[in-house]
Amino acid sequence: MLKYKGYTGWFELDSEAKIFHGEVFGTRDVITFQGRTAEELEHAFRDSVDDYLAFCRERGESPDKPYSGKLNLRLPKELHKAIAALARAEGISLNDLIVAALQRRVQRRARG
Repeated sequence: MLKYKGYTGWFELDSEAKIFHGEVFGTRDVITFQGRTAEELEHAFRDSVDDYLAFCRERGESPDKPYSGKLNLRLPKELHKAIAALARAEGISLNDLIVAALQRRVQRRARG
């Protein structure tokens, strides 16, 4: 992944075309980039973010910002009750319980 000005880009290799292509994620807008080398890819990523920000300025629009870290979550009532009781029993906040569970899931996924 690449990071620049608070934006994050992911990329993959198109082995047939022998080119890396990527997209900035965490925004509603589509921001893409590509390059044949790591240096080209990173340069294209930064240029794409800068171009996006300039485009928004020219149009007088606010650029879409990456994820804020706030998430509205809807749960079945019984699950909400159960995890609230679990958090209370563990002496942690409901938010901390949910974050820890999600972090474990992401780490398991990253390990394959």
